[in-house]
Amino acid sequence: IALHEGYTDKAVIPVKGDVPTIGFGTTGGVKPGDTTTPPKALARALTDVQRFEGALKQCVRVPLHQHEYDAYVSFAYNVGSGAFCGSTMVKRLNAQDYPGACRELLRWTFYQGKDCAAPEYARLCGGLAARRQQEYQQCTGAAL
Repeated sequence: IALHEGYTDKAVIPVKGDVPTIGFGTTGGVKPGDTTTPPKALARALTDVQRFEGALKQCVRVPLHQHEYDAYVSFAYNVGSGAFCGSTMVKRLNAQDYPGACRELLRWTFYQGKDCAAPEYARLCGGLAARRQQEYQQCTGAAL
C-alpha cells in the first residue's frame, strides 16, 4: 500500500478536487499545512490499514485467500470503506463470484470522468490504472 500511495511529509491535495493527504495516503483529519515524519506516517498508515481491514470484515461475509484479502484492503485504502462496501465487487464476493469480484477491480480506473487505463490519460492518472492492474493480479493469485 505504501508503495502505491507514495510519501509526502507535508499535507498536499494529490489531484485537483481531492482531499488533503499526508504520509502514505492518510486523509482522515488532515488539514493543509500539516506535517509528519516517516515513522509517524508509517504508524498512521498501519492504523488506517487496520481500520480498512475492519470495514472489509464487516461487509465481506465469505472466506478469502490472503492474496484476495490483501488486494481488497489495498483497494479499500484507496477508495474508502463506504465505496468498497457499497460496490458491486462486494456483492459479487458475497455471492461467491470470486473471479467476477476480482474483475470489478479493473472497472475502478476513472478519475474525473476520464478512464485512466486509456493511453491518452496515462500522464494524468495512469498510476491509478497500474494500481488496479496490480491489485487485480494479486486478487487472482497471478502476482504470487
